[in-house]
Amino acid sequence: MTSVLFFAAPALWMGLAAGTAQEATPPPQQDSPPPDNPRLSEARAKITVNSNLVVLPVTVKDRSGRLVPDLGKDEFRVLEDNVEQRIDVFTTEAFPLSMVILIDNDLKKGDAKEVQDSLDAIVGGMSDLDEAFVCRFDQFFHPGKGFTSDQDKLLTELRRTKLDSQPNVMPPGGPFNGPTINGHAPDGSPQIPESTRAIFAQPTKALDDAVFGAAQLLKERPRNRRKIIFIVSDGVNGGKKSNTNTYDNTVKEVLAHSISVFSVGVGSAFYDRRFERLSEYAHATGGDVYYAAKKESLQDLYSRVTEEARNQYTLAYVPRDTSRAKEYHDVEVRVKREGLTILTRNRYYTGGIAQ
Repeated sequence: MTSVLFFAAPALWMGLAAGTAQEATPPPQQDSPPPDNPRLSEARAKITVNSNLVVLPVTVKDRSGRLVPDLGKDEFRVLEDNVEQRIDVFTTEAFPLSMVILIDNDLKKGDAKEVQDSLDAIVGGMSDLDEAFVCRFDQFFHPGKGFTSDQDKLLTELRRTKLDSQPNVMPPGGPFNGPTINGHAPDGSPQIPESTRAIFAQPTKALDDAVFGAAQLLKERPRNRRKIIFIVSDGVNGGKKSNTNTYDNTVKEVLAHSISVFSVGVGSAFYDRRFERLSEYAHATGGDVYYAAKKESLQDLYSRVTEEARNQYTLAYVPRDTSRAKEYHDVEVRVKREGLTILTRNRYYTGGIAQ
């Protein structure tokens, strides 16, 4: 019997994502989560009710990078702090997604156009029970209008998201360049919401702050939903001078709220070290990262990300025989079948990080 364990980004190292910094912005209005099926499955009901359960979304791939959907409960082993745990909940059902779509607002002109033209495809990979929150980032984190499961609204917001094309602050009222009255053009045309204003490319970006900001939006979503940050970026990160939050603190915050980070990388990032931070987030949170060389690849990879995030195995257990006084616990998932790659988080934290 051979156990193969990986807590890394996928066997297909094809991806990347990007960063942000924080900016004083009024909190967006957030809709209630879309209604799930009238009757929750037994597995999701247990996860909802029992807050003591540690929930592990697990992706399993074969040597070709294809998802492996036919594993049974008895083929998995879970260890916490090197102590084997009993799996109390096991299911292969597809969980609805709550995701923050985090779009890089500081791309090269050609990359920005490819991303701009491909964004509609993100909605095509969503189900009626999924919800999304569209955000952008450059030096700052720009939250959009809130979570919604209305695909028409998402398409409208994505189509109004302009990347890398205009000054940092568009004149109030949108395209009108003359004098304004209370932020509106004299003809009464409505002001363009901050979430859809175009922002000019900045020399630095704050990836860690962007991920941290996205985690704040996701942390209160229900436990019976799959919470993910979906980054579309060239992977550039401004480092300590640009980020208020460190990578370590951001990972703690993401893991404390059972969030996974998935990325689709654009541009040349696959070929240099800018790819590294996106890989680190995927490795730590049980997400995945892909790289796209052209718009057609982007559209295909968006669907692969949502499919993978929704159709993971879900393993949950009540911790036994480990110290509950520790701040975090190492987690290890093994599978009996040979030649498989496992993607899941490698630890969890017992509390969030102070704001």
